[in-house]
Amino acid sequence: MRKMDIKRVGSRPSTKGSEEYFTGAVRFDPLFQAENPARTVGVSVTFEPGARTAWHTHPLGQTLIVTSGCGLVQHWGGSIEEIRSGDVVWIPPGEKHWHGATASTAMTHIAIQERSDDSKTVNWMEKVTDKQYQT
Repeated sequence: MRKMDIKRVGSRPSTKGSEEYFTGAVRFDPLFQAENPARTVGVSVTFEPGARTAWHTHPLGQTLIVTSGCGLVQHWGGSIEEIRSGDVVWIPPGEKHWHGATASTAMTHIAIQERSDDSKTVNWMEKVTDKQYQT
């Protein structure tokens, strides 16, 4: 039988967002990855001003909890929405979207998603262009 597990702050290193999937400076701080049979994964993501994800989907959806700053989120075909500290965003399974900081303000959010049966949490697509970001 498993017992409670406490992840101590500073016990896991921060990582940088890959240039393949992100534009600008992005930092990941791992929070948790549940063990089977649970499938939930959580990470704190900080976007410096102007930084953003590429277009992507999540097989089982994603919840974003904005913890500081001001950011942007957009689903394919929709308008860009501003998100602020305290906002919670639900992105349904398979919905093409992107998110990141505004041009002038950093943004940090907690991203929570589940691993699919094949252990995927994200399907990456093309980068968001400067024109799309500035619209």
